Amino acid sequence: DVQLVESGGGRVDPGGSLILSCAASGFMPGSNGYWLYWVRQAPGKGLEWLATIHTLTHNTDYSASVKGRFTVSRDNTKDSFYLQMNNLQYEDTSMYYCAADVRVLTRPRAIEEYTYRGRGTQVTVSS
Repeated sequence: DVQLVESGGGRVDPGGSLILSCAASGFMPGSNGYWLYWVRQAPGKGLEWLATIHTLTHNTDYSASVKGRFTVSRDNTKDSFYLQMNNLQYEDTSMYYCAADVRVLTRPRAIEEYTYRGRGTQVTVSS
């Protein structure tokens, strides 16, 4: 089974940067690959898709809210993927999750829609 574990969250000043990591294991070799996702959910708000990258093609896509500020990448040698977040703002404060699925899911309503997901890492932007 695929297992995902996020790390790298914490507190950062407005305008600062963080790199989130997602350690992934259990991907089936020889498959058509998986879409890897970063999503977030702030208290009282819905789940927001942020970015995605494909395990085989490394194709990426971003939501309009983070395009140009966030960068998703993958290290195949470590079976990990990352979210580089720059110019963080107060509204970026949220719980961030990594997830994986063979399906394209860029309008999730709940984290449970993803077949595989981590437990989340908190990012707090405060001065």
